[in-house]
Amino acid sequence: MEKALEDKIRYHHLFDIYGVLLTEKQKKAFEYHYLDDYSLSEIASLLNVSRNAVYEQITIATTYLDEYETKLGLLAKSEKSTKIIEQLKALNNQNPEMQKLIQELEKLE
Repeated sequence: MEKALEDKIRYHHLFDIYGVLLTEKQKKAFEYHYLDDYSLSEIASLLNVSRNAVYEQITIATTYLDEYETKLGLLAKSEKSTKIIEQLKALNNQNPEMQKLIQELEKLE
């Protein structure tokens, strides 16, 4: 169950980053399934298509999101920079210049 939740969260993040690159059909099916938790049958009814068509659109969308991340790595870079910022904060550095740089880095996120 944990793996399924982790995958769902990962796809939410990937969709936030790369969702604009998907077709409208892929976006709709993905949003209904991953963001709104609709079943394939419910989505098929809403979109007036078969369950198989919905399944294919969701599969294509997730495949593309994975491919975009593999090629561009924007999510991995974002996670890495967030981790570095947290490590800098943990140093509890009282240097005002360091704190200013950390704040600037946070704005880039």
